[in-house]
Amino acid sequence: MSSATTVMPAVFFGHGTPMNALEVNRYTAAWRAFGRSVPRPRAILVVSAHWYIGATAVTAMPRPRTIHDFYGFPQELFDVRYPAPGLPELAEEISDVVHPTWVGADVDSWGIDHGTWSVLVHAFPEADIPVVQLSINAFKGLDHHLELGARLAPLRERGVLVVTSGNVVHNLGGVDRRLVDQGFDWAQRFDEAAKATMLGTPTEAGRLDGHRDFGLAVPTPDHFIPLLYLAGLAGAADATADVLVDGYAYGSLSMTAYTLGLSGHADRSLPGVPTLPDAVPADSTNL
Repeated sequence: MSSATTVMPAVFFGHGTPMNALEVNRYTAAWRAFGRSVPRPRAILVVSAHWYIGATAVTAMPRPRTIHDFYGFPQELFDVRYPAPGLPELAEEISDVVHPTWVGADVDSWGIDHGTWSVLVHAFPEADIPVVQLSINAFKGLDHHLELGARLAPLRERGVLVVTSGNVVHNLGGVDRRLVDQGFDWAQRFDEAAKATMLGTPTEAGRLDGHRDFGLAVPTPDHFIPLLYLAGLAGAADATADVLVDGYAYGSLSMTAYTLGLSGHADRSLPGVPTLPDAVPADSTNL
């Protein structure tokens, strides 16, 4: 069956440190297994935490550049390129399905950021499927993003794989490098609450801001909002999500990933995230 007649799955990746792009661990193995399991997409549409701007826009260039939007990491990471083509005509399709939300076509300012390529180098290592990014409008509230995710649903019937990439818990100020594969109590509480919502009533994901640990788990909304796009897609399909892989990093990051329309099971015998290099500042401008 071709992707044109198949309802494509969708996924939220907890992407963690960019170093995962170079690693083989239980998270990257789960990402790779996901990529091998899905029908070949016509295109991949990514909502990445790292394109967080004051507007809703779509990349519309034929050859998007690989963006290394971090610092302090080893040169090997800066040498990574993900040379996937773009698909400029998809910008118009996206604009149509999310109407009346205005969507700008970005032909030269962005490209493929590390929230996208750090997972796609594992899920689709050949980089031969067109990749388009949808920005997160920083001026809009959680419900807006949940609703926008739902409006993207028709694209799944047109061979488009919707990938969202962030972290359910993402507090860089709380990072403890010694807790490589652990989560603080508050991080675990919030992550488990999000899990119950995604596996039960994903349309309620926008109400997680009322959780007692929301302020610690989500000090800034950029990495949390991509989850809402998957929750919106789940609501549009009257479905719930499945856990692809879960775990924690450095105390204050959740690595949980969710799928829609495709279940998966991670190999828990593999190691977790890598140790952060000493030169990497864990602050709000990095990771």
